[in-house]
Amino acid sequence: MIKLTVNGNPVEFDGDPSMPLLWFLRDEQDLTGTKFGCGIAQCGACTVHVNGEPRRSCVSPMETLDGADITTIEGAASKEVEAVRAAWIAHDVPQCGYCQSGQIMSAVGLLSLNPRPTDEDIDLAMTGNVCRCCTYHRIRTAIHDAAQRLEG
Repeated sequence: MIKLTVNGNPVEFDGDPSMPLLWFLRDEQDLTGTKFGCGIAQCGACTVHVNGEPRRSCVSPMETLDGADITTIEGAASKEVEAVRAAWIAHDVPQCGYCQSGQIMSAVGLLSLNPRPTDEDIDLAMTGNVCRCCTYHRIRTAIHDAAQRLEG
C-alpha cells in the first residue's frame, strides 16, 4: 500500500507499483489538469510538484512516491501561483492551452526557489516544457512580471 498526499488530501494506492503518477492522478484521482504529452519526460505537459519541486509525472512510478506530497495544477495555491496566474492572463500566454498546467507548475517552482530570475534562469528552469504554439517569449515575459508582482 502506497500512501501519499494529493493536493492536501491523504490517498492510498494499491495497484501496480510501476504505474506512472500521471495515470494515477488522471484515471484514479480524476485530476485531469495534468496532461499527457510525450510519456518520456521531454515535453513538460505532465509537470506536478512532488514535495514542493517540479517533476514529470509521466516517468514517476508510484513505488517511488510513498509518503510524498503531490501538488497538481488543481491544488496549486501560493503567492507564487497567484502571481504567475495573474501574469499569464496579463500577457495572454496561453494559445491552445494544452501545455499550460506544466508551464505554470514549472514557473511556480522556479519563483519559489528564485524570486528574481534572469533570462538564463528562466530558460534553464523552463527547459523541457514544450509549447507547440511557441509562446516562449510571452512565457518569459510573464515570469519576469510574476517576479515583479511578488516583490511589490
